[in-house]
Amino acid sequence: MKRKFITNLILVVFLNLLVKPFWIFGIDRTVQNTVGADQYGFYFSLFSFSLLLNILLDIGITNFNNRAIAQEPHLLSEYFSSIIVLKFLLGIFYAVICLAVGLVIGYKSVQFRMLVFLIINQFLASFLLYLRSNISGLQYFRTDSLISVLDRTIVIIICGVLLWGKITEQQFRIEWFVYAQTAAYLLTLVVAFLIVISKTKFFRPGFDLTYFSSILKKSYPFALLVLLMSFYNRIDSVMLERLLTEGKTEAGIYAQSFRILDAASMFAFLFAGLLLPIFSRMIKQADPLNDIVALSFRLIIVPAIILACITVFYSQYIIEWMYNEHVFYSSRIFPLLMLGFISISITYIFGTLLTANGNLKELNILAGSALLMNIILNLILIPRYRAYGAAVSSLITQTFMAITQVIVAMRKFGFHPDWGLIIRLGSFTGVIFIFAWFSKVYIKNWFAGVLILMGIAVICAFIIRLLNIKDLYRMVRFGDENPEPGT
Repeated sequence: MKRKFITNLILVVFLNLLVKPFWIFGIDRTVQNTVGADQYGFYFSLFSFSLLLNILLDIGITNFNNRAIAQEPHLLSEYFSSIIVLKFLLGIFYAVICLAVGLVIGYKSVQFRMLVFLIINQFLASFLLYLRSNISGLQYFRTDSLISVLDRTIVIIICGVLLWGKITEQQFRIEWFVYAQTAAYLLTLVVAFLIVISKTKFFRPGFDLTYFSSILKKSYPFALLVLLMSFYNRIDSVMLERLLTEGKTEAGIYAQSFRILDAASMFAFLFAGLLLPIFSRMIKQADPLNDIVALSFRLIIVPAIILACITVFYSQYIIEWMYNEHVFYSSRIFPLLMLGFISISITYIFGTLLTANGNLKELNILAGSALLMNIILNLILIPRYRAYGAAVSSLITQTFMAITQVIVAMRKFGFHPDWGLIIRLGSFTGVIFIFAWFSKVYIKNWFAGVLILMGIAVICAFIIRLLNIKDLYRMVRFGDENPEPGT
């Protein structure tokens, strides 16, 4: 399993490095700079609102299905025939609830016009994730990796033409950004559907309330977990827009830093996407987990520490390079969010492990506690400190989740603290922060300083043996098990 994890991680990271940085920093950033913080903040708060209730589209089906297909691949045809009908019913339910809640919290016609398309986009994105859960559950990780970047590639092409192609004399509008995503999701959905249908023995969609009820009973713990996590990750921008007079602008400023956190989290999420079916199958087969958990942890924590260190010392330079407005204010928010990325990375390993093991009750208790903590902190901090207060709230919440998930995982799996690893991580962090200070003080060109710091950090990771090139090469070249379908 370590060979499968490493080889497919290399592929999926490579593909995402080709596409998603340009999506985040080329398209999404340019859209905000073009339309301004106020209009982008308007979009961003509505987008976050649509994400808060996104779980109603899925009710935990995708995670449940990924785990179930990984453990019992022969169930694909049966599950696919029934779940596809259920997904459409959930889409209608989600749309009704979203629009009703929008009325309750005071949205006007201008918000609803955009919200309708965001609702459609969320449905298409959720359906696409469900189709991909079948592909990755079957262990066809390479195919899933290609699908994972297809929608963003299409958006890049469409928005690139609109932004730089000079095909219209009108200034780019934020609505065009939403419509481009709709088209991209539709095209990618068709491709993913054709792939999944080719792997099924039969496809007989049907309306069976008893079967739907059975699926929902099995998946609702996953649904509750995703709902709670969505709220404590995304509610900040919604509360900023609703609590403050200049809420749209504050949400736009928060989005400037959150965009980079979101980009980093996309790569951390790749670990979870690969690890959930791998952990699920290993647990089913009673395989030892220590090595794969330790390996994945080291692979994700080292880049997270390096990235957090860079943002602490170079935040103003990075924000000034990326944006035209509110540079100083945004540069104070940025380091707080990126320090939280260390905790987010940890949760993608240990939260995924607990999910694969079926410890949903424990995870839901932790996520519920985190949500309550986040809302209370936001109510206290946002009125006084605005977007900066939301960033402080996010950092505290993410740190709480990381620490508690590690503790629960250690108890459930009998893991013991690896003091050697802890000492090496502490040493690595200290050395990198010292080098970061020297590079900022003595290297005048900030971009060169960042590149040199990254190079030194990678070398230190190998010297301290957080990373071991020989072990990685042996896993990729020779493997640690017999090849399986989908590798």
